[in-house]
Amino acid sequence: MSVAERVVRYGLIGTPLSHSFSQQYFTQKFLREGLSNHRYELFPIDAIDALPRLIEDSPGLRGLNVTIPYKQSIIPFLSRVDPLAAAVGAVNCIRIGEDGLTGYNTDVEGFRRTLLPLLKGNKPRALVLGSGGASRAVAFVLKEQGIRFRVVSRSRERGDMTWNLLEPIIVDVCKLIINTTPLGMHPDVGTLPPVPYSSIGPGHTLIDLVYNPEETLFLREGQARGATIVNGMAMLHAQADASWALWNT
Repeated sequence: MSVAERVVRYGLIGTPLSHSFSQQYFTQKFLREGLSNHRYELFPIDAIDALPRLIEDSPGLRGLNVTIPYKQSIIPFLSRVDPLAAAVGAVNCIRIGEDGLTGYNTDVEGFRRTLLPLLKGNKPRALVLGSGGASRAVAFVLKEQGIRFRVVSRSRERGDMTWNLLEPIIVDVCKLIINTTPLGMHPDVGTLPPVPYSSIGPGHTLIDLVYNPEETLFLREGQARGATIVNGMAMLHAQADASWALWNT
């Protein structure tokens, strides 16, 4: 058996990947746990059609995380989809086995662990900014918790309202605002969702699924107005741990 075949490999697919801390997180985990033959790699692919060839050319590959923009388009490439991921309509974790590719959603667990400590028994109205794969996981958890919400998107076909309809009164009423878009993510740290920030105050909680940078412009705008702010680092850790458990069951 060659050295390449003895290496156990995991990785992340998507584009771009320069913002991701997943490789760092798993590399540190492997060092702590003495897993010297384990590797976590970044696989930037320009099209989801490249997935079969990637797997074919990667001996020892046991699992993948999936990020922007493939959490939904990857589903037709899978042998089976876990019921939770099917209910969400998005996959961010794949287990690779002799029986093919199985898709899961660990974003749900990641966001649940982020959100629940913040609620403190309350059910504030919420705004979900963005309508991609991560947004679907967020919406799933909000429904699970009985929280009323609206999804803001570029088109009415993908959300409840478009950005231009996001009036100050809506922001004032919705005390929980979750950014699921990549706006503000490294390297485009100068961008932020087009929200009427003047309507945000001390009663608001802003959650940004972005974790690089640690504090986005979106969060800074909220903090400047007294809002509680939380970035996506806890969600990253929780969904990574959930992925690891699935890869090793």
